[in-house]
Amino acid sequence: MIHPDREGRSSSRQAAARLEEAVGLALALDLDVRETLIANLRQLTPATLFGKGKVAEIGKIIELAEADVAIVDDSLTPVQQRNLETAWQVKVIDRTGLILEIFARRARTREGRLQVELARLSYERSRLVRTWTHLERQRGGFGVMGGPGETQIETDRRLIADKIRKLKLELVEVRRTRTLQRSARKRHPYPTVALVGYTNAGKSTLFNRLTKSEVVAEDMLFATLDPTLRMLKLPDGRPAIMSDTVGFISDLPHELVEAFRATLEEVKEADVVLHIRDIASAESAAQAGDVREVLSKLGVDMEERSILEVWNKTDLIPAEDRDIVRGDARRAHPPAIPLSAATGEGCDDLLDAIAALVDEAPPVDVFTPMGEGAAIAWLYRHGRVLERHDGKDGSVRLAVSLSPQALGQFEQQFPGAEIRGH
Repeated sequence: MIHPDREGRSSSRQAAARLEEAVGLALALDLDVRETLIANLRQLTPATLFGKGKVAEIGKIIELAEADVAIVDDSLTPVQQRNLETAWQVKVIDRTGLILEIFARRARTREGRLQVELARLSYERSRLVRTWTHLERQRGGFGVMGGPGETQIETDRRLIADKIRKLKLELVEVRRTRTLQRSARKRHPYPTVALVGYTNAGKSTLFNRLTKSEVVAEDMLFATLDPTLRMLKLPDGRPAIMSDTVGFISDLPHELVEAFRATLEEVKEADVVLHIRDIASAESAAQAGDVREVLSKLGVDMEERSILEVWNKTDLIPAEDRDIVRGDARRAHPPAIPLSAATGEGCDDLLDAIAALVDEAPPVDVFTPMGEGAAIAWLYRHGRVLERHDGKDGSVRLAVSLSPQALGQFEQQFPGAEIRGH
């Protein structure tokens, strides 16, 4: 595992931390990492990325370690990848290829597999090499010497381009289905909450605790890929829909950002976005910056959304420092919610904060005559009841907070109820 430490790299994280993360990616593929090193780069060499002396030095390390694969924690051009494979006589994988391999292994749903395959083909299209010399040219004509046909590499590129077109059409259909599902959910006035965060920040653990689900949650990078939706009960029993999305990572390959745009539209449509941070990590601030950068690429305006920062893994912080973290969370703008998804500490505060964000609509007074139990039950299910007064004649007055959509639905379904204050 080689991490090139470029001079002047615009990153707020240390080279050692980036190398450790790259090792975590390799371990997620069950690779046996035998040697790691940070290679300082004063200037880039177009042909091999590293200078001639550094290539020879790394080659000796690879030989002594008896390695089968060399992973470069950076993006390599096709030429650099081929030249390094020739120099080191092992398979060379760059950061993009490594992440694509993890995604290919972890994707479970049809949509996830289509997105990974599209990203993989887009990545490989520029890395085709002429490997079939006996098919170098396909001659045309009959009985006479025709002109040169297309080369094998051109054939491969054409086949890949055809596959990419087909995959994009399939993904359009998947996106249409997902849009229909989202439209159906909108007909039910449930607020939606989306989880985003750096990979391994504890999103799935928090998702399981809040929704009482059993989504895979492991101490591993990219333990889950496919988005999962579950019902969430807010305080006072009001339901919401929570979605768990793929974790982000620094320098996320642009092929994957594009491929997963449809999946991450769940984030763009959510009423509340929870940004989960591993506050116990020394790289927490840098990871948060990476998440904001990816969201920006996806067109999610952080300023216009109801974003709530959740500082997870407080149980891993030394006891004497936890009060400092809580104070920092209160002073953050907007205030953050410190909690531990593993122990459950602070989760009630999070639910209260979510309820406050989705209940921004001013309350209205609803008067229901005697015998309108169905209307009262509907309000409890779809709104947040703040006050209730039962009249002697069997009528009920409720002060309830409802979204505009829910309020419109209520007026249509229960025309006998009287609504004041809107």
